Amino acid sequence: MSFYISLSGLKAAQTDLSTTANNVANVNSTAFKKSKAVFGDIFAAAPMQTTTQVAGQGVRTQGISQQFTQGTIETTDKTLDLAITGEGFFTVKRSADDQIGYTRNGAFSVEEDRYVVDTTGARLQVIPLDPTTGAPTVTGTLTPASLTDLKIPTNWPDGGTGNQLTSVGVSEEGKITGVYADGSTVYLGATAIAAFNSQEGLRQSGDAHWTATNASGAPMLGTGNSGLFGSIRSGALERSNVDITEELVNLISAQRNFQANSKAIEAANTLSTTIVNMRT
Repeated sequence: MSFYISLSGLKAAQTDLSTTANNVANVNSTAFKKSKAVFGDIFAAAPMQTTTQVAGQGVRTQGISQQFTQGTIETTDKTLDLAITGEGFFTVKRSADDQIGYTRNGAFSVEEDRYVVDTTGARLQVIPLDPTTGAPTVTGTLTPASLTDLKIPTNWPDGGTGNQLTSVGVSEEGKITGVYADGSTVYLGATAIAAFNSQEGLRQSGDAHWTATNASGAPMLGTGNSGLFGSIRSGALERSNVDITEELVNLISAQRNFQANSKAIEAANTLSTTIVNMRT
């Protein structure tokens, strides 16, 4: 039995090593959220057996949870580099299959059709606004279906030949405005920020993107600078929340745990060999 107990310890240490190694590998990934392996002991006994005389049966991995703590904000010179200071997520949609996703990676850019996309090519979703007043045109509860793709026209009105775009601005609320050659300011939309009852229930999909699940609950949508949604900073990006010093200490700890369990297997093997030799 001791062989299997130590084997479970080896597997747990290996999982811990893999989790920490992934954190270290993504220390420079924009908006990456570090993970932590959670373990629990294995114990079993017969109904009439005295549990004080029974040793445990090893360890098991209960899960690998992400830590959604705020990462450091790094200033850039690009207007469409956006960072959220708070617990919200940007809402994006893949044009290929209309899959809605959520991300903290605010490295947005304009593609050839003038739509604003993230690093994966998914389009940033915004709340429609009145171009002149900036008031939301959607009434009632916001849902992903009521959002639209953000498009920054080169000319205003869109498709015209005059009034070329001169600059773009983003407020703390996430309202995107375009300033055109005639001096007019046009509201293009408000960045849709999503918040969840349980962030840990989100499903990872890579590139600092997540999708909603039953465990996370339905997204609550709103604008920045209010409640759980946090505020938006233009010209900035959120860095990974990995503390490299802490991760290196975790690596050493996991390595020592692996070595200790290896020694336990070696000791059990020596004891078994001794017993077999006694019988022969």
